[in-house]
Amino acid sequence: MRIDLHTHSTASDGTDTPAELMRNAAAAGLDVVALTDHDTTRGHAAAAAAVPEGLTLVTGAELSCRLDGIGLHMLAYLFDPEEPELLRERELVRDDRVPRAQAMIGKLQELGVPVDWQQVARIAGDGSVGRPHIAEALVELGVVPTVSDAFTPDWLADGGRAYVEKHELDPFTAIRLVKAAGGVTVFAHPLAVKRGRTVPESAIAELAACGLDGIEVDHMDHDEDVRARLRGLAGELGLLATGSSDYHGSRKSCRLGEYTTDPEIYGEITRRATGAFPVPGTGGTGGA
Repeated sequence: MRIDLHTHSTASDGTDTPAELMRNAAAAGLDVVALTDHDTTRGHAAAAAAVPEGLTLVTGAELSCRLDGIGLHMLAYLFDPEEPELLRERELVRDDRVPRAQAMIGKLQELGVPVDWQQVARIAGDGSVGRPHIAEALVELGVVPTVSDAFTPDWLADGGRAYVEKHELDPFTAIRLVKAAGGVTVFAHPLAVKRGRTVPESAIAELAACGLDGIEVDHMDHDEDVRARLRGLAGELGLLATGSSDYHGSRKSCRLGEYTTDPEIYGEITRRATGAFPVPGTGGTGGA
């Protein structure tokens, strides 16, 4: 089985619609794919309606968190999307996205970049506006060559010249809320140093002690040494070690299924989850 547990659609900052993502996942030879848009479950229904035969959809989200001033992302799988407290927190993050993006645009204008809200809103479309959409605007304007090049201290990285903080969950709270909603938590790309500061391994141990289920080990932003280090840490802490593409469509260079999760780990995730169940493909009826 080929299992990719971290992808994004146009419901947040990917370029594939949820239905397109399902078709592309099947075409890439995946057996299981998780839809984990940022702080939203808006794409779940369209994805579930379009799952081709032979593919299974895992519903989820990537939650924005912050610990001691350091941003981190928490993958949440198979939780009840209507659980009130977790839903309220996701809505707080979502509602903060537009004013935050507008504030970053203002900072960029002060730096002499001719970006405006209309351009960013066009790029975001129906998605939850975020830094990747602003980064794509910088690419369009020729300020940086790629989206990844916008995530530096010069521009949009945490603490960068145009960075603006947003509402984010405490990760310990995130774990508690996801657990209460019947879900499973995995710390996304925990040592992706190219994205900025990362939390120390002692913090990962504290999160594990509070119920964290796993850490994302095999990821494009982890080199071989980091993966080996994280795999050892997962073993020491009794955490599940996952792998995934973090696919964003054409917005990033990673391919669906570039990294995958062991079937036994996937089986343990589904065993622990009680808030929702994987959606097996029946041929798909979804459109675009």
